[in-house]
Amino acid sequence: MKRLVFFTGAGISEESGVKTFRDSGGLWEGHDVMEVASIQGWHSNKKMVLDFYNQRRRQLHEVKPNAAHVAISELQAQFEVIVITQNVDDLHERAGSKNIIHLHGELMKSRSEIDSSLIYERPFDINLGDTNEFNHQLRPHIVWFGEAVNFMEEVIELAISADIFIVVGTSLQVFPAAGIIDYLPSHIPLYYIDPKPAITSSLTRLRNAKIISEKATIGMKLLIREIID
Repeated sequence: MKRLVFFTGAGISEESGVKTFRDSGGLWEGHDVMEVASIQGWHSNKKMVLDFYNQRRRQLHEVKPNAAHVAISELQAQFEVIVITQNVDDLHERAGSKNIIHLHGELMKSRSEIDSSLIYERPFDINLGDTNEFNHQLRPHIVWFGEAVNFMEEVIELAISADIFIVVGTSLQVFPAAGIIDYLPSHIPLYYIDPKPAITSSLTRLRNAKIISEKATIGMKLLIREIID
């Protein structure tokens, strides 16, 4: 069974109504990114950071997976499918994908602010004073600026082992996650689905790279036509 490795970003969830991480002005729903997405911001104003993620979590309850999420899930019937995502939402899970790695954490989970290995399901608000069994304050299970990205060694190994590597809905500008492309063997078939693809040197060195300049829902339909006989 061929292994398909997907690398997904904000563009795939944007079509479900999930607001993207940053807009062109460097603001995130009216906040400076460093205020709500850095470890320094957390230490400066924990209540503001918790309120911000509580709002995002509530919004996530109001949206559903779109056709692109579902298409990836349905490919599991014919391929070994692994999803590496930069997204913190749970839309891949809700669409039915089984093998998912969240590089930047998960919005529906919390963790200890003291010990990052203590992780808990948390589909509702986190407030100041909410603690774990060790009396540690709970925080969003999100990788912020200033923190190490999860699972990088593991995903590099998976990328190298892919029969087909597929990028969906990411600008390939957020590092170190975007650096996964640098590790791909030059012969590997790669498909890049994005309405505004970033043509980087990492892509141009790949002999079998194909750009699909479409939104995720349309691009996945075109991809399926290509890879399924």
